[in-house]
Amino acid sequence: MSTYQGACHCGAVKFSFDHHETITRGLRCNCSICKRKGAMMTPFVIAPDKFHIDAEPGALGLYQFGEKTAKHHFCTHCGIYTFHVTVRVPDHFRANLGCIDGVDTFALPADVFDGAHLL
Repeated sequence: MSTYQGACHCGAVKFSFDHHETITRGLRCNCSICKRKGAMMTPFVIAPDKFHIDAEPGALGLYQFGEKTAKHHFCTHCGIYTFHVTVRVPDHFRANLGCIDGVDTFALPADVFDGAHLL
């Protein structure tokens, strides 16, 4: 089991999670928000008991749209998208790989999730 640690650009929002494998792939989504933010996410979902958030008071922002099922979290200070609560697996997380220490998103292959056509 590995513990991954991540943070926004300014460090006001930090998170960590445990996962049993080394991160070797990423996941991109083509929905309206993900294609605009261009982030690469964890290809696996993270259970709430494995995901830990440490944010300064008032630093963790929330953006929702459409049916407001997914919860897109970002830092209110620097604006970086850090993680979100998924639509397909409620109460589980995906993290922005660009925020995770030691992960080079430019070196990882990525799959694409067709969120643009999700009902």
